[in-house]
Amino acid sequence: MNKIDTIDPQPRRVDAESLKAAIVDKLAYAIGKDPIVAQPHDWLAATILVVRDRAIDRWMDTTRATYRTEAKRVYYLSVEFLIGRLLRDAMSNLGLVEPISAALRDLGVSFDAIEALEPDAALGNGGLGRLAACFMESMATVGIPAYGYGIRYVHGLFHQEIKDGRQIELPENWLSGGNLWEFERREAAYEIGFGGVVESDSAVDGTVRQRWLPQERVFAIAYDTPIVGWRGERVNTLRLWSARAVDPISLDEFNRGDHVGALADLTRAETITRVLYPADSTAAGQELRLRQEYFFVAASLQDLIRRHIKQFDSLESLPDKVAIQLNDTHPSIAVAELMRILVDLKGIPWERAWAITRATVSYTNHTLLPEALESWPVGLMERLLPRHMQIIYEINARVLQEAREVLSPDADLLASLSLIDEQNGRRVRMGQLAFVGSHKINGVSALHTELMKETVFSDLHRLFPDRITNKTNGITVRRWLMQANPDLTALLVDTIGPAVLDDIERLAELDAYAGDPSFQGRFATVKRANKARLAGLIRDRVGVAVDPDALFDVHIKRIHEYKRQLLNILEAIALYNQIRAHPEREWVPRVKVFAGKAAASYWTAKLIIRLINDVARVVNNDPAVHDLLKVVFLPNYNVSLAEAIVPAADLSEQISTAGMEASGTGNMKFALNGALTIGTLDGANIEISERVGSDNIFIFGLTAEEVEAQRRSGHNPRAIIGADDTLRFVIDAIADGTFSPDDRNRYRALTDNLMTNDWFLVTADFASYGKAQRQVDTLWRAKSSWRAKAIHNVARVGWFSADRTIREYAEEIWNVPTD
Repeated sequence: MNKIDTIDPQPRRVDAESLKAAIVDKLAYAIGKDPIVAQPHDWLAATILVVRDRAIDRWMDTTRATYRTEAKRVYYLSVEFLIGRLLRDAMSNLGLVEPISAALRDLGVSFDAIEALEPDAALGNGGLGRLAACFMESMATVGIPAYGYGIRYVHGLFHQEIKDGRQIELPENWLSGGNLWEFERREAAYEIGFGGVVESDSAVDGTVRQRWLPQERVFAIAYDTPIVGWRGERVNTLRLWSARAVDPISLDEFNRGDHVGALADLTRAETITRVLYPADSTAAGQELRLRQEYFFVAASLQDLIRRHIKQFDSLESLPDKVAIQLNDTHPSIAVAELMRILVDLKGIPWERAWAITRATVSYTNHTLLPEALESWPVGLMERLLPRHMQIIYEINARVLQEAREVLSPDADLLASLSLIDEQNGRRVRMGQLAFVGSHKINGVSALHTELMKETVFSDLHRLFPDRITNKTNGITVRRWLMQANPDLTALLVDTIGPAVLDDIERLAELDAYAGDPSFQGRFATVKRANKARLAGLIRDRVGVAVDPDALFDVHIKRIHEYKRQLLNILEAIALYNQIRAHPEREWVPRVKVFAGKAAASYWTAKLIIRLINDVARVVNNDPAVHDLLKVVFLPNYNVSLAEAIVPAADLSEQISTAGMEASGTGNMKFALNGALTIGTLDGANIEISERVGSDNIFIFGLTAEEVEAQRRSGHNPRAIIGADDTLRFVIDAIADGTFSPDDRNRYRALTDNLMTNDWFLVTADFASYGKAQRQVDTLWRAKSSWRAKAIHNVARVGWFSADRTIREYAEEIWNVPTD
């Protein structure tokens, strides 16, 4: 044993007085500030450093233990890690929330005030990145040694502002003040190549080895962030890669006066890690996306193989000691890159290398949407990654030969199985590559997994029938209940005991209190306080006054046509029309809250955002509705904003076109916090309905089978609109400029599409959705019944914990033990 392994550092004290001294010490010697003149951001920095120190102690213990026990590691590759703010997360998991808050109070500092200054890490966009963050925390919690590998985006996706109702994209400068959570690892720097040529080298025994000679090289530099598990028992590593130029400046060009050209290589390299999801509507944008994906995959594989060989000497044991999980299709090039390393660099015969690769790699599919499965032009691949294209051709030839022998030589079947799509300009199908190179492929809800077998991967499933499995998504309850909703957490602990903090499925014990008037009252008080806080945030950010006693109807997620924010705003207009037409009725006061970002090049999604804001402007300023309806769009949706909205929601909108949402995790977060769901039978909504009971959820609309049948038979939206006066009046109002008097044709394309195409079946589900919303109104008036159903939701969704999901991955895919 190395002498350093025997060092047993003295545990740091965590009482308020000791922490107060530690914060002042950091303020002076790390920040260089006297407490007398320290600003809020200085106190934040000092507090982060104190908490970080205590995380580092556990981090080092974890790393040593993993080496000592020769444990198998999981490597989770994802282009997104939407980790949000880390301070409260780390404090909660280390048991430091109360003592740190007390220490700061003694110093005259409000923890809540300085915590709000911590920027959200701009490392993701939506559910994919948030799931990756939840999984990292859960892997640490259940005792799995793991690394998360991703990209250290300088600007992330974008900072969203709303101007005149339109989405404006601005750089998200989350790193402008530095990131105290991360550590640069200069020793973990790898060269990444692009372009060039491939040469063949012949050995004396007659074997031929391919050698890639890249034309361009950049450095990948590692930055590590500790990810603390519950109770601080294990701390895992999130390793993000930053791109740097091999030669940051050409002094010859600089001294000749070409000061900008001298920095061209620097700019080209750093562009790789500057922005998440650069628009791919141009050839340059497509190339940049592929460069990003290969860059972080190549760096990650070099890193994990270096670590493995250092400890275990041979790559023959790679599947026994390493599990590589591809989070969606973006890291799929890992299959070809791992084969290149094994065959070209390590000299392992193809058949053995392929067996090692497939036994090591597994793939999570998150969507059935063709654009999200990714495909790259063959020409781009051949130019940017010439050796990988050769490997993909070889993999493809072998897969097709296997298909001829096992299934059939039918040309259409082979074309469907091929990694090369010959019908659409010759493109490499990255989802197919991930599938054939993995030993397990999982969907993320029961419905999604079955649809994978029946649709996008139907023929591959026939060829490899034992590979597809289901792993329904989950959420980390530490963040989405304990941190986001501390008052509800305290109520739960007081009612069913503190054991629920360590075993979330004990929430089931709450079922017995659903009808208890006393508990209902305390539950309602917590919800009312959360709504009052959100009302204050709405007033501060968008200047709209809302009543906390109204029904808070919430739709927050990435803006996309299949998520059907358009259906929601159409129903809001219909409700607005009804309130004005029938002021004599007893309407339920309602606040519709929207939030989410549209991809910069997604014109239709951006138009939907503008429509929501135009409708909000009209509705919120119409005295005829008497505050019975408010519409709010909160800009720059991120994790911190979600943490404020989710605990305050009464109604959770999960209304995607059936068969198109892989799972969803927002539905789980809302239910856990006592919101009722209105949704289609899509994604995890189905399993939530099964868990909470069909009488505690509002289900409407076509099923996935009915959606497919309607499309096959010829969906006729114009006929549906013509037969529904309510829907026709809504669409006419949008089309004639009622909500856009300054540009009456602004939404003509949107309404024309609804009447002629309507691929996402908004019109088909409109009437059913409206009927479900009126059922919501009826139940809302029966306060005791509403509260009982909300409590049942909280009690019955413990199964949707990311800890449960990760344990299933560990047992059935990764073959690693858990605590």
